[in-house]
Amino acid sequence: MMHVSLMVVAIATAILLRLVLTHKCLQQAHGLAVLSLLVVSPLLLLTTAVAIIIMGPHGQMVSPVEGWVSYNTAWLFVITSGGLLVHLGWQAYQSMAQIKQYPQQQLSHGTIVRMMDADTAFSAQIGLWAPELVISQGLLDTLDQEHLAAVIAHEQAHYYYRDTFWFFWLGWLRRLSLWLPYTDELWQELLLLREIRADNWATRSVDRLTLAESLVQVIAAPLAPVALANFSCTAPSSRLSRRIDALLAEEHDPDHDYGFQPRWSLTTTGCMVGLGLGLFPLCSIPFHY
Repeated sequence: MMHVSLMVVAIATAILLRLVLTHKCLQQAHGLAVLSLLVVSPLLLLTTAVAIIIMGPHGQMVSPVEGWVSYNTAWLFVITSGGLLVHLGWQAYQSMAQIKQYPQQQLSHGTIVRMMDADTAFSAQIGLWAPELVISQGLLDTLDQEHLAAVIAHEQAHYYYRDTFWFFWLGWLRRLSLWLPYTDELWQELLLLREIRADNWATRSVDRLTLAESLVQVIAAPLAPVALANFSCTAPSSRLSRRIDALLAEEHDPDHDYGFQPRWSLTTTGCMVGLGLGLFPLCSIPFHY
């Protein structure tokens, strides 16, 4: 019953981690902790499935029926995961192909952007490792040069951190684990911390009050087209107050990364242990024979 036991333990552990740690993790607002809790559960399920596939349906500790059932179930999960990844990759490719049709324009402060002919105020980095900045005509009509520079500085922060690339993969793991408890809550918190980090980085070159005013104007605008918003760096307007509070905090630190960078601490150690747990099923392979 080794393979079935692996599957049951993996699913139970993935659910238990979310039920026990999510509320404490959200209260800390620590980027690495939220990231780890979002990633560990689907990673644990994936590595368990891979371990079962590598071990195969046969073995001294595996009955024939149980071996083939668990083996086929593992393959089904891996194939489904791969199919979802291909689907998201195709969506990303379509979005990048779409923005290539938009004309390029150099703004007054030298930034080259793709111009979208829309009345809504919209700005986003769209792409994967090397995204392009897309802004709408409505944004140019809404903001003056000072506030526009603040918005662009925020988007440049997303480029600096390669957020579109990393959140493509995180979005895949999120879709893969939607059935697990608190997936959406962790995802929304991670998006918020990402935006706050980009806001902080932007204040190295622009005034934080100006950036806060720009956020209010842009986020209050109508939504962008769905096909583009899927891969943009926009954030829910419901979290705007926390972003503004972070920007206007008296002890505002533009180098604060909200826990995304690994540094020695009890929380970081716990995150590393969690990621190690996600890879642990691979260690069961030598015991199969």
